[in-house]
Amino acid sequence: MNILAIDPGSTSTKVGVRRAGKLVKASIEHPRREMESFHGVMEQLDYRMEHLVRYLRETGADQLRWDAVVGRGGLVRPVPSGVYLVEDPLLRDLMRGVNGEHAANLGGVMAHAVAARQGVPAYVVDPPVIDEMWAVARLSGMAGIERRSMFHALNQKAVAHEVAQELGKPYQELNLIVAHLGSGITVGAHRKGLVVDVNNGLNGDGPFSPERTGGLPVVGVLQLVEQGAFTTEQLKSIVARKGGIFSYLGTVDLREAEESAKSGDGWAALVLEAMVYQIAKEIGALAAALSGEVDGIVLTGGLAFSATVVAGVRQRVAFIAPLFVRPGEFEIEALIAGALRVLTGAEEARRYTGGADEDRT
Repeated sequence: MNILAIDPGSTSTKVGVRRAGKLVKASIEHPRREMESFHGVMEQLDYRMEHLVRYLRETGADQLRWDAVVGRGGLVRPVPSGVYLVEDPLLRDLMRGVNGEHAANLGGVMAHAVAARQGVPAYVVDPPVIDEMWAVARLSGMAGIERRSMFHALNQKAVAHEVAQELGKPYQELNLIVAHLGSGITVGAHRKGLVVDVNNGLNGDGPFSPERTGGLPVVGVLQLVEQGAFTTEQLKSIVARKGGIFSYLGTVDLREAEESAKSGDGWAALVLEAMVYQIAKEIGALAAALSGEVDGIVLTGGLAFSATVVAGVRQRVAFIAPLFVRPGEFEIEALIAGALRVLTGAEEARRYTGGADEDRT
């Protein structure tokens, strides 16, 4: 079957073309300065579609007859894990950004645009808002503010299944802690096939990352607002795009930060150590949430390529459970696999209604 997968990120659009049983992946890079010229994510649609169409034309993939087109899921309303058919309610909520602004919102919209040209179905798989959290994990400490499930669900689920195969047990029988370490960091407690607790790395929860602040002292943030140092919109941008390592060192490139540390920059070394320290703390907290019953800890995402990060985390958490390292992202593979499950009848596609009380697992 011929399947096109589209995975928009903050400064790239990753593409996967499956034909004749083989998968070819590519990443269309978008300069940060160009992306920052757009005021909202949906303003990027024509720009990204132009680059996608050009890539398909240059590789000859534009001549293929697709069986399905699949895109990364976006920030819609909370839903159970699964493969979703892209229809009007899903398109509407992706374009409105009902749960926040993120490049992932473009995944389903772009997939639908390509699929509509050939009259084939478009899908999204395991959106970042899949919600399997325990009720006890939702309470934040302040009535009216609920902890929300928003994380790298697609990649976390994919590597969790892979590690389960290595351990020789079904994913549904294991307790795993999966840490996606990228431009944003999310760490999830996977208990018997469900992600029962996870930090919301996009909206200011958990460890800081190359470009996100993670959790912040609330009173300190309020004081900045009182002093007029930032508007709330500016603070939202800092939390999601200009915090973390960027806030301290002026770069989102971990390699640059590591080079500075190796060259004797003590401040850069401390910033890196603090990020690793916070990642390990988050893993330890979820080990407690699972009552210490942890079969494995998985590190994935781009930062898992860093020997410094992996060694630092390993040193602090190896006593909890065996550590598995799966560097990089496997989202394109997970998207293709999800579409194949539906096309072959192994799984039935879900229908997104857009109801405020969409059923939670």
